Amino acid sequence: MKIETGRNAPAQGPLAGIRVLDLSAVVSGPLCGQILGDLGADVIKVEAPVGDATRRLGMPDACGFTGWYLNFNRNKRGLVVDLKVDGADEVVRRLARDADVVLENFRPGVADRLGIGYEVLAAENPGLLYVSITGFGPDGPYRDQPAYDSVIQGFAGFMPTQGGSGEPALVRSIAADKASGMTATYAILAALFARERNGGRGQRIDIPMLDSWVAYILPDIFLDRAYKDRPDPGPAPNIHRSWASKDGHVVMMLIEDHQFQAMCRVLDREDLIDDPRSENILARIMNAETLFGEIEEEVAKWTTGELVERAQRFGAPLAPANGIAEMMNDPQAVHSGIVVDVEHPEAGTLRYLRNPVRYSQTSTSFRAHPPKLGQHTEELLSEAGYSAEEIATLQASGAIPAKTT
Repeated sequence: MKIETGRNAPAQGPLAGIRVLDLSAVVSGPLCGQILGDLGADVIKVEAPVGDATRRLGMPDACGFTGWYLNFNRNKRGLVVDLKVDGADEVVRRLARDADVVLENFRPGVADRLGIGYEVLAAENPGLLYVSITGFGPDGPYRDQPAYDSVIQGFAGFMPTQGGSGEPALVRSIAADKASGMTATYAILAALFARERNGGRGQRIDIPMLDSWVAYILPDIFLDRAYKDRPDPGPAPNIHRSWASKDGHVVMMLIEDHQFQAMCRVLDREDLIDDPRSENILARIMNAETLFGEIEEEVAKWTTGELVERAQRFGAPLAPANGIAEMMNDPQAVHSGIVVDVEHPEAGTLRYLRNPVRYSQTSTSFRAHPPKLGQHTEELLSEAGYSAEEIATLQASGAIPAKTT
């Protein structure tokens, strides 16, 4: 797949015409910015001279790309500015005057100290949506504490469930960061709509990572805690598990009666359909230890391929426990184009995960590879009204690099 990149690349999608100034780094903010870019927004990634930390998480190629960086920064243009240099904040302020959204994930108070906080930017652009992603929010006892994905997972209450009968366990993914990025994305989309209805007035939007992760991960774990005066229900049977087949593992969901019955047919154990232990969902939960033990023995008699074929035949919700390679070769994944190979003029063939949204009218688009560090600095400053002499002055002061790559 080849793409048309640069300022002449056609903007598509429902956010075409929206400009986002992405001051964020690592995962939560960059993921949000990438999604907005996929939806058609003109996203400007602002980096310090050392670049986003994800440029160094892995072995970068000659273009400065790592797998981490590639997966969170497509459909953006890149600018480098050193905000520690006197006067460099004016570059961000000028870019923010024409922006619809400013996105940052500094620790609380940092943006204000740099001279690019909400009050300053909103005074010059009243329609601005200013989005701040922080670990614990703008106030509270943990406001100034450092927050990383594992720290947020630790506070959120899900690790004992993830660990099951063993020790509390982290989700082996930067899941809290990504949940925060998704939360910021829908918050921005709603705020853009609200701005259309309130005369163009912008607002500040705070996205605490802890709140975002709790809201995402706990609704189905909260159970009877939703009733304040009921006792703690204790641990539920572990239905989110893998089952060993003859040659691998499968996963399944056996909640509804018809799902359980279909699985009995898959396993050639239709006798279990009329077993009193499986009369309904409550009976299956009460007898989970013995009933699931029998199912475990039956699953182990079949190969993964046999189970998948039979599950599709009988309508049972079962899947192989694929690795990434198996997922990429799966017929449905291939049909949907979930993984896309895109040619880069210098880095060769790069592999991306497709944006999953399918619009009938305003389609998402892949317009640009992630930018090399500072790739569009002069271009963006020229668009913002800087003259060649002013750009040279900024380069001489160290506010922007003397040469971009």
